[in-house]
Formats: sequence, structure tokens, C-alpha cells
Amino acid sequence: MDPLIEGYRRFRADIWPAERARYEALANWGQSPEAMVIACSDSRVDPQTVFSAVPGELFVVRNVAALVPRYSPDPGHHGTSAALEFGVKVLKVARLVVLGHGQCGGVKAMAYGAPPQAHDFIASWVEIGKPAVLAAGDKPEGRLERIEAEVVRLSLANLMTFPWIAQAVAANRLALQGYWFDVHTGVLAAVGPDGLEPVE
Repeated sequence: MDPLIEGYRRFRADIWPAERARYEALANWGQSPEAMVIACSDSRVDPQTVFSAVPGELFVVRNVAALVPRYSPDPGHHGTSAALEFGVKVLKVARLVVLGHGQCGGVKAMAYGAPPQAHDFIASWVEIGKPAVLAAGDKPEGRLERIEAEVVRLSLANLMTFPWIAQAVAANRLALQGYWFDVHTGVLAAVGPDGLEPVE
């Protein structure tokens, strides 16, 4: 039994009938999401689930550790930057959200090195997070959680290096927000300049 196909069959039997009109409208009129979410690829942290969103509400890009690189318009392959360009310049989202989380494998790779069997891309990718590791300090107690929060702050700062994001923020057309999700407790916290503040 293929669990993906079984899941699809449940979707067609249980979800599609109630959501058919929504999908047809999205197909006919296109997408117009209010928010874009930059999230980690971790299978435990699905933005649509965390925010109870329905299809068409969120434009999502996921990568290792929810990292946003600095603006760098060169011929390299920039998947996250390309998604940002489409979300901000074409879809004109009103909100950009960076969603970090607890027990992040990407953050562990930043702190302790990439897994030995995954050095082709992960090692260089998590180098983006080096400033977050330094900002978190060396105190062992709670270090990984501090790095996870600092990665969200770093990604928010890197978003502002994109000129068209900075311009949209300055014109109040775009808001930037950072959150951290605790996989163990299911609690979402806003990432502020002074720490994590649980969302009520």
C-alpha cells in the first residue's frame, strides 16, 4: 500500500467534495495569497497546518532552516530568492513571515557541522546562518533554541537587503514577521528583539 496514494484517495473522498468550489475558483481566478511564509523543510512543521490555512491563503517556500540568503542577483541558482521575487513583486503579498522551529536539524548543522553523508550542499547552505550562531553565544544551556531564534532574526535582516522588499516595507505595503514553533509543545512564539513571546 502506497501511503501517498492512500492519502490522495482520502483527499478525493473526504476533502475534495467540500473544497471543490474553492479549488475551481483558484483555478479560474488564480492565486492571491495575503501572506508568504519562509519555513523549514522539516516534515514536522507544516505552515499550512500551524496557521490553519486553506489552499490559496499562503505562498510558501521551504528550505533547510528557513534561511533567507542576502540579496545576490548573480547567475547562480537562487530558489528562495526567486520565490521571494515572485511573492513580493508578482503576487504582491502583504506579509512576509519567517517561521523557525525547535529541534531544527539545519541549526544543528550550523552549530556542530553538517552530517558527514550530506556535504554537497548542506555545509555551504548553513554557512548563511553563521552570524546567528555567533549572536547566540557559547553558553550551553538553551544554545540551540537561541540559535533557532537568531536564525529567524538573521533571515528577517537578510530580507531587508532585497531592495524591492525594503522599498515595500518603507511604503507600508509589506510587513515582516518572525515566529518560532515548538514542535514538542505546539506553541507558537513571536521572535522579537529581546526574545520569544508566546502567541496567545
